[in-house]
Amino acid sequence: MSKVVKNLREAIQLCKLEDGMRISFHHALRGGDLVMNQVLAELDTLGMRDLTLCASAIFPVHEPLVEHIKSGLIARIETDYMSGPVAAAISAGLLQQPVVFQSHGGRADRMRLPEYQVDVAFIAASQSDCMGNCSGRNGKSAFGSMGYAFSDAAYAKQVVVVTDELVEYPLADFSIDETCVDYVVVVDQIGDPSLIATGTTKMTRDPIQHQIARTAAEVIEASGLLRDGFSFQTGAGGATLATAQYLAERMKKAGVQGGCCVGGMTGYLTNLLEQGYFKTLLDVQCFDLAAVESLRNDPRHREITATHYASAAAKSSAVNQLDVVMLGATQIDTAFNINVHTDSTGRIIGGSGGHCDAAAGARTTIILAPLIRHRVPIVVDKVVCKSTPGQTVDIVVTQYGIAVNPQRQELIARLNDAGIQTVPIDELKRLAVRIAGEPDPVPHGTQIVANVLYRDGSHSDQIFACK
Repeated sequence: MSKVVKNLREAIQLCKLEDGMRISFHHALRGGDLVMNQVLAELDTLGMRDLTLCASAIFPVHEPLVEHIKSGLIARIETDYMSGPVAAAISAGLLQQPVVFQSHGGRADRMRLPEYQVDVAFIAASQSDCMGNCSGRNGKSAFGSMGYAFSDAAYAKQVVVVTDELVEYPLADFSIDETCVDYVVVVDQIGDPSLIATGTTKMTRDPIQHQIARTAAEVIEASGLLRDGFSFQTGAGGATLATAQYLAERMKKAGVQGGCCVGGMTGYLTNLLEQGYFKTLLDVQCFDLAAVESLRNDPRHREITATHYASAAAKSSAVNQLDVVMLGATQIDTAFNINVHTDSTGRIIGGSGGHCDAAAGARTTIILAPLIRHRVPIVVDKVVCKSTPGQTVDIVVTQYGIAVNPQRQELIARLNDAGIQTVPIDELKRLAVRIAGEPDPVPHGTQIVANVLYRDGSHSDQIFACK
């Protein structure tokens, strides 16, 4: 009559978790997550070793993972994104086995394959009943959409729901249902939802970023895509969020109502829904508490799975319905390849997430980036790491000019007809060098610290240890 067990240790023992197995976590609580740290600490106490960590993302809050790598608890990592102390340690060569970087859609697809099946998935939930019907919408630690946890629940051999609020059976507003769940553990706190929003998911105050955002909104209108029913996605960066604000002004002036927004949601996007600029939000992840509240209260704001969002193997996915996606970059090269995994020195600072998924699916992919960042050119001859291939990128918008992929001649013509001047991307690269100087070659060691997979599972690039 109940799947509730005493604590994490009992759940781990009942799952018969052994050395060498695969465990997984989802990252809905982002910078406020405590579940991964709690579980790994318990596993270390039990003397577990040689585990593969399949985490949808790793943030600075997961710094204890560094010691778990040193102890041998974690021997391999598969993830979609990595930042903070763990990323720094990986870049320095701490982990003997290269990290496997996937995309959000790629992770959902990969988890279905027998050779990558997770042995035990630990799923954070802000509410659960005694049988494991659970959700992230309500409760003291409500974090919103559980989009990235659905794959873990569906395909793992065993599933443990970790919650800090047990409610009466049945939890009516469930996301993941009891048929997927083996055990339920109640802890004091699964995380701090106030830390979901980070610097990368807040509106920028940088005037250069706002200049780029205004230009991007102008480009979208000139492209002919700004019409009733159009769909779009913004990345988590401040400039892409600002673009949504300037785009709304143009939508109001033109009397246009969009169809849907797709991907990770913020209060900026829920405001557009409430004000009637869009009809629907398809939400795989909430980036702030305003988005959590909207998902809880507005039936037009829908939770979707990572497979629904971005799978390349599913019969269809939401990214394929995008008219426009606006994304960021740490580097752009003259073949329009994009780097979002490392900085210009080759140190890991992020990951693809849904970047390459959305770029591949959208009708028009726009990259927003300053030409120079920290006195280093962003447009270069060749990116340090190819995260998103250039053939899926259409437009690059900087404060010094707009470059359009030569494959999109009709788009170049539309922008020129609208009075928007474009320049070859080689010219942007030359301008960046004139301003900031030719960047030094990136020194790196011979150790491969990460293998980057494209959304279909094919090899995209490698990341080397930094000297």
